[in-house]
Amino acid sequence: MFQPLTREAMARRLARDIPDGSYVNLGIGMPVLVAAHLPPDREIVLHSENGILGMGPPPAEADADLDLINAGKQPVTLLEGGAYFHHADSFAMMRGGHLDICVMGGMQVAANGDLANWSLGRPGEAPAVGGAMDLAVGARSVYIMMEHNARNGDPKIVERCAYPLTGAGVVDRIYTDLAVIDVTPDGLRVRDMIDGMTLKELQGRTGAPLRAD
Repeated sequence: MFQPLTREAMARRLARDIPDGSYVNLGIGMPVLVAAHLPPDREIVLHSENGILGMGPPPAEADADLDLINAGKQPVTLLEGGAYFHHADSFAMMRGGHLDICVMGGMQVAANGDLANWSLGRPGEAPAVGGAMDLAVGARSVYIMMEHNARNGDPKIVERCAYPLTGAGVVDRIYTDLAVIDVTPDGLRVRDMIDGMTLKELQGRTGAPLRAD
């Protein structure tokens, strides 16, 4: 029997894989949890698309400065040497290939790395893409952090995305509450799984073929 990872545990697992010296954007939602779990022995510079470079861990509630927020409107801290600036400059960083990694949430990821994370395609639904498209094509590596299955049990890793795409072939790695999966030219490769889970069980919860070396 297996126990899926909590969101905090997912953030901790992902943070382990961010190399020293990386410039990293943390997207709105679940990805912002990564900031609290970065290894203390690594220098990792966090970016927010609203115009911050050098974010630190989340502040204690009593120390929150409501004039210093990330793109999700959550209070953040600024490390020594950090800066904030116009969002046009921030998007120039994103589009110019200056970010090593971006961590985003996902609604669906396809076997070829296509990403859908901004719309469920419902009629009349307001667009909510934000800077996701810019990050998806501008960052050198794209990591997706999401639950392995939707609330109704449907797989979120699929052969082909059914929702409007954020980017085509952009995803490098997927972190879920069940596994870490690389998107490779040869298909989806399982890097590791949670304790107690078998590849057969993981495949049963996934909508695209998996392999494990």
